[in-house]
Amino acid sequence: MLKLLGAMLILLAGTLLGFFQASQLAKRPRQIADLIRMLQRLETEILYGFTPLPEALRCTGQACATAVGALFVRMSAELGHTAGRPVQQLWGETLTAGWRELSLGRGEKEIMQQLGATLGLTDRDDQVKHLRLAVNQLRGEEELAKDEQQRYERMWKSLGLLMGALVVILMY
Repeated sequence: MLKLLGAMLILLAGTLLGFFQASQLAKRPRQIADLIRMLQRLETEILYGFTPLPEALRCTGQACATAVGALFVRMSAELGHTAGRPVQQLWGETLTAGWRELSLGRGEKEIMQQLGATLGLTDRDDQVKHLRLAVNQLRGEEELAKDEQQRYERMWKSLGLLMGALVVILMY
C-alpha cells in the first residue's frame, strides 16, 4: 500500500512539474504583451503628459496590476531616492532584482537594459524614439514566444507525466 502511495506521489510530482513548465511558457507571451502596453503608456506619459520619468513610471506601473506593473512601480521608487547614482545603474539593479518574478527571457531583459541605458539622458523626442524601438523589438520577441509556446507547451505536459511514470517504473 505504501509503495502504491509513493508511486502515485512521484507520478503526481512529475505531472505537476510538466504543467508548471507549460504555464511558464504560456505566461511569457502575456507578460511581453503587458510590457509592450506599459512602454506605450510610458511613451504617452513622457510625450504628451510632460511627466518626469519617476512619476511616469509610477503612473504606468499602477495602471497595470501585474508583475510587470510592479516592476515599473519598483523602478519609480528607486528613482525617487537615487542617492547620487545614475539612472542607468538604478534601472539595471531594479531590473535584475525584479526579473526573477517574471517569466520573461534573456532577450527581453537585454531590450529593457538597452532602454534603461538611454532613459533620462536625452530630450523627450529621443526617449520616445528609444521607447518605440524597444516596443518593436519586444513585438519580435513576442512572436518568438508565441511560437515557442505552441511548439513546447503540450510537450512539457506530456513529458512531466512520462518522467514521473519512468521514475516509478525504474524504482519498482
